[in-house]
Amino acid sequence: MAWRSVVISNPARLFLKHRALLVEQETGAVNVPLEDITALVIDNPQVSLTSQLLSACAEHQIAVITVGRNHAPNGVLMPFLPHSRALKVMRQQLAMSVPHKKRLWQGLVQQKLRNQAELLARHDEHDMANRLYSLAERVRSGDPDNCEAQGAQLYFPTLFGLDFTRDQPHLANAALDYGYSIIRSALARALVSYGFLPAFGLHHKSEQNAFNLADDLIEPYRPLVDAQALAICRDAVPDAELDTTAKSRLVGLLHHDAPRFEKGIPSGQSTILAMVDATVVSMGQRVADGGVILTLPGIPLKLP
Repeated sequence: MAWRSVVISNPARLFLKHRALLVEQETGAVNVPLEDITALVIDNPQVSLTSQLLSACAEHQIAVITVGRNHAPNGVLMPFLPHSRALKVMRQQLAMSVPHKKRLWQGLVQQKLRNQAELLARHDEHDMANRLYSLAERVRSGDPDNCEAQGAQLYFPTLFGLDFTRDQPHLANAALDYGYSIIRSALARALVSYGFLPAFGLHHKSEQNAFNLADDLIEPYRPLVDAQALAICRDAVPDAELDTTAKSRLVGLLHHDAPRFEKGIPSGQSTILAMVDATVVSMGQRVADGGVILTLPGIPLKLP
């Protein structure tokens, strides 16, 4: 299992040398074995890299993530169908019934609400946490009552302040968007690696979204990013922007330990990156056997 994420935030030239990433900058050169890398984030417009390196990254299933002018991730290079039985997985995925998809979505929303509640409880917001725990128990197949949205209306103002909204130009929102994009990229990489068609989701169905399934599976992971974003905001000066250090902390979240849950029951712990793979593997098993219990993350025992 690869264990390192590499963020290139200064001008650099990237090469492939002896099955390793060679990074040349003004301060010197660094080698990182490809087998150690899970994600390569290119966060500077003055970075050049070779097609040979890109090809090697695809072979090693490394997610190469690019950013836009606003320095938010806007693209990801993923391996092209490396799974040995990709067609079988795709056929099973496309054959899923609507009730099956709704039951899987129910479990994802429930664990998201539980994680939101746990995070609030860790910050001594016990009354609101109990409301979210109760809401999680009321989620029905397919979430027809939109408990997920009800939870968000209670959760975000409690965590980030009563005047907080997700459309504000705020450090918290910049951190949330960046962190979500990193987890989403890791999920998309894992889905393709295990033979899924990520455009075909359980609940998300946008024709303009190539990663609907990743956007389904990310939901229980969002509160983990929220915890890191809150820590970044508390450490920052007023009116701060998302800097290189904060971005590194968000990318580094992939390597934090978190508990595993199956049907709300703890079953050990692993890094969040390993959890992403476990979630996708369990998704493959549920697609094959018609079950509804996925391996999902809980809130880390030690918050950032």
